[in-house]
Amino acid sequence: MTSAPRLLFTPLKVGSITVPNRIVFSAHLTNYAEDFMPTDRHGYYYRERAAGGVGLIITEEHSTHPTDHPYEKLIHAFNPAVIPGYRRITEMVHDHGVPILAQINHNGGQGSGMFTRLPAWAPSAVADPLFREVPKAVEAADIREIVEGYARVAGYTKQGGFDGVELQCSHSSIVRQFLSRSTNRRDDAYGGSLDNRARLLREIIAAIRLAVGRDYVLSVRLCGDELIRDGITIDETVALARILEGDGLIDCINTSIGSATSTLYMIEASMRIPPNYAMFIASAIRKAVRLPVIGVGRVKDPIQAERVLAEGHADLIGVVRAQIADPEFARKARENRADDIRLCLSCNQECVGRMGLNRWLGCIETPATGQEKTLGAGTLTRAEKPKRVVVIGGGPAGLKAAAVAARRGHRVTLMEKQARLGGQVVWAARVTNRAEFGDIVRNLLHEIDQLGVDLRTGAAATAQTVLAERPDAIVVATGSAPDRTAIPGSEGPEVADVTDILSGAVVPGERVLVIDRLGFHEATSTAEYLAEQGCRVEVVTPTLYVGQDLGVTLDLENWYRQARRLGITCTPNHSVLSIAGGEVTALHNYSGQIVTFPKVDTVVLAIHRKADDALYFALKGQVPTVQRIGDCVAPRRAHAAIVEGERAGRAI
Repeated sequence: MTSAPRLLFTPLKVGSITVPNRIVFSAHLTNYAEDFMPTDRHGYYYRERAAGGVGLIITEEHSTHPTDHPYEKLIHAFNPAVIPGYRRITEMVHDHGVPILAQINHNGGQGSGMFTRLPAWAPSAVADPLFREVPKAVEAADIREIVEGYARVAGYTKQGGFDGVELQCSHSSIVRQFLSRSTNRRDDAYGGSLDNRARLLREIIAAIRLAVGRDYVLSVRLCGDELIRDGITIDETVALARILEGDGLIDCINTSIGSATSTLYMIEASMRIPPNYAMFIASAIRKAVRLPVIGVGRVKDPIQAERVLAEGHADLIGVVRAQIADPEFARKARENRADDIRLCLSCNQECVGRMGLNRWLGCIETPATGQEKTLGAGTLTRAEKPKRVVVIGGGPAGLKAAAVAARRGHRVTLMEKQARLGGQVVWAARVTNRAEFGDIVRNLLHEIDQLGVDLRTGAAATAQTVLAERPDAIVVATGSAPDRTAIPGSEGPEVADVTDILSGAVVPGERVLVIDRLGFHEATSTAEYLAEQGCRVEVVTPTLYVGQDLGVTLDLENWYRQARRLGITCTPNHSVLSIAGGEVTALHNYSGQIVTFPKVDTVVLAIHRKADDALYFALKGQVPTVQRIGDCVAPRRAHAAIVEGERAGRAI
């Protein structure tokens, strides 16, 4: 950037508070709650982003009623015991001059009786497509309870020191379910026309105002398009925004897209979906109302954010995953250091994906995410006695270890046998819809360049050449290699590994069979890449469906759309037994039938790899400290490499 963003760092009045800049850390789940209570982990997490310069923080949802329990680690805000935890969080954030809102919500029919042994509540008895549980259509007394619950919880948040609340009326909310014709089939005063369907929301807003007064910020997050049949549309949302503004009781409108079950893959879209993809919603609302409007949708860098403001699409910008990856996003943008921002990959592997696995929120690139107390800013100290460190391997693990060791003041040399750095990431990023994954290498190389690490590419390390550097500590990050013995016949000339294909080392024939034992991007990305080159591609896997692990990263639906467009054949439930001359034999898992696939020109392996650990064992014991990290310990995904690189650099 030639100059720091101007509009992005203009203060804005939102109700009773002044937001110092237009960057919002919008609401998102963390799974940091314990015993349904907010924790110090929440506090450290939000404090790190406040210290990083964000303008406004909106917490994850806090539940307003005992009938609402869609997942295990939900904060039970209807219990006044939350207040002390709220105070700790708000004090930690306010210490950095940043306002913070609490999002409050009832998930309605997007909940489960699994935890509560109570029926889920919803406007109508319409089962959610994910939870598949028929809810109870709420009665008049239930509606009064819902409204009172929101007001009560808003009062608790005020006692807890928050600057206001946000009503989630968007992707996972009973309010959205009342607003949508797809889930609201009522024929009373709460169903039918938009005015009727908006009645619950307006009653909640009025009750909250009575509970907390007019000097407490009240934001409403609206879904602009559910992307489903009979769902909410942008025209209805704009009309609703005008109604709410006319009531004069709210201070801000936040935006969202999709439903957190039917169209979840569009709410926290992966890199397959273009940046700013949901900004049309904020843009339409902003043209219709004078209230401040927050726009969202995969905003990765301050240049994007500044342009959205300059073009008048929104007043504030929700930046979530980019600040999960780099808590100092805002400060770096303000200081005109956009190149120093650790760009989010939008891979969803350790943020969204961990939520789907009921794990606490993390980040593939930033081990400190969720562990700010022990790994956050200020915890990486300079070494008392700088050491001579040699790192072998220039993939994510080696690059991260080198960067962290250098930050501690050590003199670091990194040796990589290839002419380029980045390991397998370089090949993964060659697939059109996975190109942004390459930012993990871009970010690490930028950091390495600033730290003065001695980079030696095209340097095939041996025990002798490494020891010749007279190191005090060695980190071995030599990665992994294809296992060409895992399937009988896989060493044949017609067989290639996915990295052979993506690197261009092997030119495939016209007919290709991809064998997938991993269930992740290795097979699906390579199949997509091959089909785009004009190959006729089939993917065979022992799992229930091709790309089974793509569901948690929200890539599954869009990959299948692409696969269908490209004519990729998907064959699940088959375990490959052998390969012979381009002919693959497999066992059908359920029938026990032996199946021989038609002969192909090229067989591509997306299977488990083997650790390349020979150099580690050759060096072990030769110097006081020899560590191995990443795939040369055990072949895994990139996050494991980054975490172990961080640990290795800190340990020296």
